[in-house]
Amino acid sequence: MAAEPRVQGWCPGAWRPMASGDGLLVRVRPYQGRLTRAQMLALCDAADTFGSGLIELTNRANLQLRGVAESAWPGLMTVLADQGLLDPDPATESRRNVLLVPDWQTGDASDEAARLLLACLPELPELPGKLGFAVDAGPAPVLGEASADFRIERATTGALLVRADGRALGTPVDSVAAAVDLLVRLAHWFVESGGQASGRMRRHRALLPAWAPASIRPADARSQLALGTHPQGVLYGLPFGRAPAAVLRAAVAPARVTGVRLTPWRRLLVEGAEAQLLHGLLTDNRDPRLATDACPGAPRCGQASVATLGLAERLSGRVGGPVHVSGCRKGCARRQPAALCLTGRAGRFDLIVGGRADGTPAAAGLTESEVFAYLENSDAPRL
Repeated sequence: MAAEPRVQGWCPGAWRPMASGDGLLVRVRPYQGRLTRAQMLALCDAADTFGSGLIELTNRANLQLRGVAESAWPGLMTVLADQGLLDPDPATESRRNVLLVPDWQTGDASDEAARLLLACLPELPELPGKLGFAVDAGPAPVLGEASADFRIERATTGALLVRADGRALGTPVDSVAAAVDLLVRLAHWFVESGGQASGRMRRHRALLPAWAPASIRPADARSQLALGTHPQGVLYGLPFGRAPAAVLRAAVAPARVTGVRLTPWRRLLVEGAEAQLLHGLLTDNRDPRLATDACPGAPRCGQASVATLGLAERLSGRVGGPVHVSGCRKGCARRQPAALCLTGRAGRFDLIVGGRADGTPAAAGLTESEVFAYLENSDAPRL
């Protein structure tokens, strides 16, 4: 039985892996949110060689290798360095929390801004471990629901803007370089105004500085990239955000594949691919697993007191609306409310309707069978 979950305040990285119930959790942050075909194949081999063979896609568009033994970690780091997937400086690596719109084009504003921002990382102050940036400078933003503290977006006027998370309005700028400069200044302001204590911009109550007036709205958002054929290749979904390395290896095996773009929505854009059914990957936008979030649960996570994935699979498509199954109150897999949320506590489930994993339960201490009985005999989202 797990104790009260601990909020770590930082995310696992390559230089700073996180101990979990199944070994070390090693997060890989690909530059520009993209891996070449060779890098993806090498990462799949590394997952099998040094870890459990399971690869996860995070809501910040990073990849995680699970089940890495401490003795195997140095070998994994050598592979990541050889593949160009690792900053030699651990401090720079920890700052590289940059989420890039997945369908960027070479030389467009998003690509340019991301490259400039990556070059500026050594100039950033020491930031909270979870603070991150989103670069979403296409005609219409698509990353609005993704986790980020400062964003580069397009305004309703078509101009570039920089927006702090939790604020409806942003600051217009006249160039990509100006947007990146403002982002760096805001990172320094965040620290200088006491942001370390709050940890995230949406919790930081300090007024924005006068030199960053929030005066303009972002453009209307567009939809997430749909599964299936895309101008740049094919989008595949990962059930509950994870897949065995063998499955991902099959997706990039064809020689025509040039690379893989990562998304924060449990989807991979495989560049140059042709649509095909692949066992273990989702290709149907109606698949109910796309509306179901689940963390690894016990025994993979030492903070979870319940298994999650089997129950999430059983509930998929049987509840009206999004479902979240969380091993503990931290709710790592989903920060937004869900129609139905089940939170593990002391080996059983608390059932929350229309809330988050840390919400007030409508029923507490349920077994899996009691969860189904409750849903069949209540006004909660119907089975």
